[in-house]
Amino acid sequence: MLTLRQLSLQRGGKPLFDRVSLTVYPGWKVGLIGANGSGKSTLFALLLDELHQDAGDLDRPPRWVIAHVAQETPALTVPALEYVLDGDAELRRIERGLQAAEAAHDGARQAEWHARFEAIDGYSARARAGKLMAGLGFAADRLERPVAEFSGGWRVRLNLAQALMCRSDLLLLDEPTNHLDLDAVLWLEQWLRGYPGTLLLISHDRDVLDNVIDHIAHIDQRLITLYSGNYAAFEDQRAARLSLQQAAYEKQQREIAHLESFIARFRAKATKARQAQSRIKALERMERIAAAHVDSPFEFQFADAGRLPNPLLAVEKVAAGYGERRVLEQVKLAIHPGTRLGLLGPNGAGKSTLIKLLAGMLPPLAGRIESGQGLAVGYFAQHQLEQLRPDWSALRHLRQVDERATDQQLRDFIGGFGFNGDRALEPVAPFSGGEKARLALALLVWQRPNLLLLDEPTNHLDLDMRHALTLALQDYRGALIVVSHDRHLLRTVTDEFLLVAEGRAQPFDGDLDDYRDWLNERQRAANRETAPRSAGAGDGNSALERREQKRQEAERRQQLAIKRKPLEQQLKKLEQRLEKLHVEQARLHDELLEPALYEDSNKNRLKDLLLRKAQVDKDLDQIESHWLDAQEALEALAREE
Repeated sequence: MLTLRQLSLQRGGKPLFDRVSLTVYPGWKVGLIGANGSGKSTLFALLLDELHQDAGDLDRPPRWVIAHVAQETPALTVPALEYVLDGDAELRRIERGLQAAEAAHDGARQAEWHARFEAIDGYSARARAGKLMAGLGFAADRLERPVAEFSGGWRVRLNLAQALMCRSDLLLLDEPTNHLDLDAVLWLEQWLRGYPGTLLLISHDRDVLDNVIDHIAHIDQRLITLYSGNYAAFEDQRAARLSLQQAAYEKQQREIAHLESFIARFRAKATKARQAQSRIKALERMERIAAAHVDSPFEFQFADAGRLPNPLLAVEKVAAGYGERRVLEQVKLAIHPGTRLGLLGPNGAGKSTLIKLLAGMLPPLAGRIESGQGLAVGYFAQHQLEQLRPDWSALRHLRQVDERATDQQLRDFIGGFGFNGDRALEPVAPFSGGEKARLALALLVWQRPNLLLLDEPTNHLDLDMRHALTLALQDYRGALIVVSHDRHLLRTVTDEFLLVAEGRAQPFDGDLDDYRDWLNERQRAANRETAPRSAGAGDGNSALERREQKRQEAERRQQLAIKRKPLEQQLKKLEQRLEKLHVEQARLHDELLEPALYEDSNKNRLKDLLLRKAQVDKDLDQIESHWLDAQEALEALAREE
C-alpha cells in the first residue's frame, strides 16, 4: 500500500504539506482534489521520485510499476502505434531479448523469451494498443502516421494512450480529460472503472469523479483529508464535518470568552490572582479550533444583454467545411432568445465547425445565414487562450475591450474571476492554463453578448470556477450553444441537444445517458462490419478437434467455477458486514451532529461516541480492503473466462 506519514514539504518557501498522513490501499481509485496551487501535482512529483519531502516518510511498494502521462512529446518519426506500445516497457524488453536470441540462433533462449512473451499476452499487444487509440479518437488510418505529424492536443492523447498501455500497479493521471471530447471521456471513464490497479486521479470533472472514484483525498490548508465514496459523497461528508467543526468552534469561543472575562475581572485581586493565572495558562495551552468556512474565490454574472432580436440567428440549408471538403450539409437551425443547446457528436464530426460557422469565423459553402438586428455574439474557442497578449496584464486586456469603464469598475469585475490586488496588474505570460482560461471568460462576459457560443469552456478550470460558470450560465438571459466534455455543465445549463454526425446536425431526442448508449451501439455496429468472417467448415479443423476443444473449454470453465464459488461467498459476507457498519457509521454521524452532545454534562457520552466511530471507521477500512482483494481475485477469474 501507499503510505504518507507526518510528511511535510515546502516549495519556493511556500509550505504545501504540513505533517500529512495518508494511506491508500491496493485497488483503490482515489480522486485528488483541492484548489489550484494546493499541491496536487506536487504530490505526483513526490510519488514519481522527482521531488523529496522535507520531513516525514513516503512508503510505496518497491516492485510497483508506476504509470503517468508524460508532459512533453518530442517530434518523433516513429509511428503513433509504436509510440503507444512503448508504454509497455516489459513488452519492449522481451521483444529486444527475443531479437537478440534470434540473431544469436539461440533456440533455448528464444523459447524462454517466447514463453515470457505469451505470459504477458504480447501477441495481442498491438490490438490492445489500437483499441486504446480508437477509444481516444484516433482513426484507423492515423495509427501509422509519425508522431511528429500530430498537433499538440493529439500528442497529449498519445501520451495518455502510452500511459494506459503500461501494465501498471499505480496509475497517476493529472486532468486526463482536458484535451478530450465527450465520446473520448465516456470511453476513458469506462476504461478507468475496469482498471485493476491503484488509481490516483486529479480531475475537475464531477461526473468522472462520481462514476470512477471510490475515495476522495482533499488537499486543504496544507493537510490531506481522506473521504470514502465518490465526489457527491465527499460533498455530503464535508458539509457534515464542517458543521461539527463550527459547533465545536462556537463552543470553544464561549469557553474562551468565559475565561477571558474571569481574567479581566479578577487578575488584579490578590485573593483571585492564582485562579486568574491558572486560567491564563489554560488559554495558552488550548488548541484553537478554526471557524468552518468554504468560500469560493470566484463570483460573477452576465450583465443584461439588452436587446434580444427574435430570432437571433437563422440558418437555412447551409453547408460548411474547409475548401473543397464539406463537413456538414443541409444545416437548418433557428436560434431564439432563451435557446440553450448542447452539441453532441463523435470526434471530428463537425461540432467545432458548426460553432465557427455560427460565430461568423467560417463562411458557408452553400445556403444562407441571417442575423437578427442587434445580434452580439460571444465566442469562446478552444484556442482562445492563444489570443491573450503575454506581456499585458489582466486589467489591460479588459481595458482594451472597454476604454470608458473606470479602473475601479474593471477591478471589481476582474476580482470575481480571481484576479485580486496586484494579481490584476501582473503580465499574463506566467499564468497557468486555468488562470488564462478565467481571463478569456472574463473578457467574453464583459462584452454583454446575447448569443453565447462556447467550445470547451471548462478546459483548465477547477471545480470552484466551473461551479461559478455554471451558476452564471443558469442565470444568463441570452441564447447559449455549448460544446463540452463536462457532462455536469451540459446537464445543468442546456435544455436540448443537437447531434452532429455523418454530415448532419439534427435534434437528439434523449439525455446524456441515451447519447452514451448511441455511441456504444455505433461502435458495436462498426465492430460487426470490420470483424473477420468466419472461415466455416473449410478452416482445416476436424470435427474431432472441435469436440476436443469444447471438452477442454468446459473443463476449464468448471475449474474456474470451483475457484469462484468461495470468493463469491466471501464477498457476500463482507458486503453484509459492510452494510451493517455503514448503517452504524451513519447513525453515529447523526448523533454527533446533535448540538446538545457538546455540553459539559454529555462529555462522557461524546467520548464514547467518538471512540466507537473511530473503531467503526477502522473496521470499515479493513473490511473494504478485504472486499477489494476478493473482488480483484474474482475479476481476475472473470478475465480468464
